[in-house]
This record gives sequence, C-alpha cells and structure tokens, in this order.
Amino acid sequence: MHETPANPAPANHTVGFFTAHDGVKLRYAVFRSEISPARGTVVLLHGRNECIEKYFETIRDLNAMGMWVATYDMRGQGGSQRLVRNGLKGHVRRFADYERDLFTFLDAVVLPDTRLPFFLLAHSTGALVALSAAPRLESRIERMVLSAPLVGIARVKMSIGTMRRLSKLFCLVGLGGLQVGRGTIKFGFEDNPLTADAKRFARNESLLEDFPHLMVGLPTARWLRESLCAIRRCLDPDHLASIRIPTLILAPMRDGVIPYIDQENLSRHFRAAQLIPVPGARHELFQEKDVHRVQALAAIAAFIPGSDAEKAEVALTME
Repeated sequence: MHETPANPAPANHTVGFFTAHDGVKLRYAVFRSEISPARGTVVLLHGRNECIEKYFETIRDLNAMGMWVATYDMRGQGGSQRLVRNGLKGHVRRFADYERDLFTFLDAVVLPDTRLPFFLLAHSTGALVALSAAPRLESRIERMVLSAPLVGIARVKMSIGTMRRLSKLFCLVGLGGLQVGRGTIKFGFEDNPLTADAKRFARNESLLEDFPHLMVGLPTARWLRESLCAIRRCLDPDHLASIRIPTLILAPMRDGVIPYIDQENLSRHFRAAQLIPVPGARHELFQEKDVHRVQALAAIAAFIPGSDAEKAEVALTME
C-alpha cells in the first residue's frame, strides 16, 4: 500500500497478488472490519485509471458499517501488471479479460479469505464489468451497487457508433495500441469533471504525484473498441433482462464523464435495478463533497442488507 499523510491506509488489512488466467499479476487487498460478527464483504471494483489507495476513505466508511472490503487493481493499472511496454497506456486486449479477472478474484481470494454474504460495489468502468458479468454472478453476489456506470461517453463530438467503427478500423490496421483522444487526463481543479471537493481532489492529485507508477494515461484504440462493444452488449434489453441480482444505480446528475441521461436510460430497461439520482454530484461520487457522499453511503447502507444477513446467520447457528 502507498500512503500519504492525507491518505493513510485503513487498519487491519492484507495485501498481495493473485494470478489471472493468462499469467498477469493483479494486486489485491482485503480490509477487515473491527465489528464482529462481520456483516459480509463488499467486492469493490474501480474505474479506469484508479487504484486501491484512492478508495481508502470509502473503505473505512464501509468497514464502519461492519463490512469487510475486498478489492484489486484492474489489469494494466494501479499496482497491477501493465499489459504493454509503455505502462502509461490505458490498454486491454479483450474486455472479457476484466470479467475473468473478477471471477478469478472471487474464487482465489474472496471465497476462501472473507466473510459471507458477498456484495459488489463498482464504479464507472468497474460498473461496466459488473454489468457484463452479472448474469453469471447470480449465485455469488447478493446485491450490486453501480456508481456512474460506463454506459455512455460525455464531451465527445461523434456518436458512440462512429467511435466504435473508427476504433475497430484502428485495430484492424494494427494500430490498436495507439492512444486515442486529445490533450491529457490531468485537469486543474476548476475545470475537472470528477469532483467539486477541492480537498479530495488535491489528495488524489498528491497521491499520483508521489506515486506516478500507479497512474495510466489516455486509453488505446483497443481499450476503446473493447469497452464500446461491451457497452452495446450490456445495453441490449435481453442482456439486462437476464440480470436478476438486485441492483442500485447511483447516478450523479452533473456527471461530466458519463452522461446522466445514459445512466437514466439504463435503468429504464433494467428490471432488477433501481436508479437513485444524486443532484449536483459529479462523476466520482466517493470523491465528492460530503453532502453527496453522505447520500451515496446512506443509500448503500440501506440497500445492502447487512443486519438482515447477520440475523439469518444467527438463526442458522441456533437451528
């Protein structure tokens, strides 16, 4: 774990690496709650260009609810193994690799080393991974919370269909490893689309300045192609109808990365899901001002039935 004075790691944690199906090494951590008995485990999936350290504050909040937290850095970012020689490229070969990593993590770390029942909390790209894998998670995950799921892209002049075709062309001509987009992923606070909280914004910037190896840059054409195809697949009504895990969608209404309207449209065709708009919040709900974070955390505490699960375990013990 990489700590800064403004961002200490939660206590009582274990850190290690697990090996993906293709040999890629992924960094993980398990954070144990001091509340006993534990009310279950939250499997936390990050967004693109995020890492375990960015969620220290949120992990402490979940631990205070009596939840253990199990999380890992997605392949190609954070403290996990990079996939191309230039480690600053945000790259993935197949979107399905993200899903296989999740199942490997559940089998290798979560099931043997944490506490039942299991819940899933996923942000942005991690939420798209959860959506894509959800039909096969029904026997493992009790409930899902998706924060600002990646089901659209804001601030672009071309349609998603056009981007999908262009990224496919890049891949076909051998340019899948080329970074796409203009400018940089770094923003000043005044023009950032992520959070209106200056203190948390500075904390996250300081983390990447002190530990730049945790960061990735603009995505490659291959990453864009794979993610856009995953979006199309996950928005198919038949796919959404096949998801039976009760799901909560936390949708920031001032999201400058994923249009709010796309998140709202997702919920209209997703029978197992309930949409909770968060007025005034930007993309990174868990890095936002307290007024928005409190809403998100309260919704999670109400939705994840920790106390009910605890009572069920006691009843089983008495039988």
